Amino acid sequence: MMLLKSSLLATLAHGICIYAAVYDWDVTWVNRNPDGLHARPVIGINNQWPVPVIIANVGEQITVHLTNQLGNETTSVHFHGLFQNGTNSMDGPTGVTQCPIGPGETFTQVFTVNQPGTYWYHSHNGGQYPDGFRGPILIHDPASPYAGQYDEELVLTLSDWYHKQMPELIPGFLSPIQNPSGAEPIPDSAIINDNATTSFAITPGKTYMVRIINMANFAAFFVTFDQHEMTIIEVDGVYTVAQKTDLIYLSDAQRMSVLITAKPNADENFAFVGAMDPSMFDSVPSTLDLNATGYLVYDAAKPLPSGAPTFASYDGGLALDDFGLVPYDKLALFAPVTRQIIFNVNSGVTDNQNRFTINNITYTEPKVPSLYTALSVGKDATNPIVYGYAANAHVVDYYDTVEVVVNNFDTGGHPLHIHGHNFQIVQRSATNAGVYGGTPIDPPATPIRRDVVKVNAGGYVTFRFIANNPDKYPLSPICTPTPSLTKSLHVSGHSTAT
Repeated sequence: MMLLKSSLLATLAHGICIYAAVYDWDVTWVNRNPDGLHARPVIGINNQWPVPVIIANVGEQITVHLTNQLGNETTSVHFHGLFQNGTNSMDGPTGVTQCPIGPGETFTQVFTVNQPGTYWYHSHNGGQYPDGFRGPILIHDPASPYAGQYDEELVLTLSDWYHKQMPELIPGFLSPIQNPSGAEPIPDSAIINDNATTSFAITPGKTYMVRIINMANFAAFFVTFDQHEMTIIEVDGVYTVAQKTDLIYLSDAQRMSVLITAKPNADENFAFVGAMDPSMFDSVPSTLDLNATGYLVYDAAKPLPSGAPTFASYDGGLALDDFGLVPYDKLALFAPVTRQIIFNVNSGVTDNQNRFTINNITYTEPKVPSLYTALSVGKDATNPIVYGYAANAHVVDYYDTVEVVVNNFDTGGHPLHIHGHNFQIVQRSATNAGVYGGTPIDPPATPIRRDVVKVNAGGYVTFRFIANNPDKYPLSPICTPTPSLTKSLHVSGHSTAT
């Protein structure tokens, strides 16, 4: 059973009170059949799956004691979107901030959360999170600008699901002989809250904040609620100016919180749908249902709707464009830029494997975590040789305004995530728009900030952040399967003399 201890700990110094949430987790194998089509082993916690939700308040300390009871795999856990300012060794990606946690070993991560919003945790080791090791993180904020505007919270997670485990899918994906096209594996189904279907009990007249998290391995999702308008109030932990819409689009690892006001009566029940974007797939098998359907149940005695809500197109043209969202704090465009870094993303065959590359370099996990190398070699931190493999290592000065340009030469769109920061999306091109031209065109005065952005196929994105969180972070494409990806090691916030 998951143990959650929430207590008020009074420190001796200065009389400060710190709330602490302590989680004791055994990572274990369990058998589950989430889509109702195929039972298989999945990675659970304390012999449970779906895995627990982490819940904390802003300013609270979180402690996770993780023991690896898998027996046949190493593991780790990363808290996606949390900056880990001052506790970067707790970030969790193996080969970057730590060694993997071996079978039978226990690793403790302790950090304080000072960011409100919606996040998620997942294994950052091999390809484990598509095999079940992922769950929501909810950080409550009494000072939220939307406090008092809703009655209850709901959590809605979206995921693609594979009947084969990642240790079987990954070698097949990497092999040019078995997979000459280099196409990513197509999922077998879509699931909501790790089930074939999910229902929420709804009270007429109430307003709900729905925290929506895309925890998929590969698929992006459209989300719509039948006859219920959404008001977006948060993306990736950043409050937004309220924006109404009927359809949203979430790439892998992106999150949105929306307000939905219930109908004034319980005359009928309504469906909602998370629909996988087929443009991400090289082909769509006839057996694949792109939709995962759930229900808003006003009256359990009344029938559920016979069909899912539909929309006219899967091309994304009808979904709200997150580029147009405005952060609630209206933080101005970071300028002037003091450091620009350009990454060219592509895919192809490297060393007889299907691999993704950044600047023609593919990722090889180092024998020594890169954080330890960077902190021990001083001025040599920018020299790829010290990592023992080819690396995109960049050192920036503390409080640099960093502009990152990502040109996507691949034929598929790719979401990109940076650890330790969120960033302002300055420019995002249309599909097949070519490479970045050298100057942002009409950048927003108050750009939206988030920690995951999708780079369209054959296009580019430009984003900016302030290097105010010293340590070493990966910038990584999010796409199946994890070991095939390039992580560009980005030493943010260090001067060259560090």
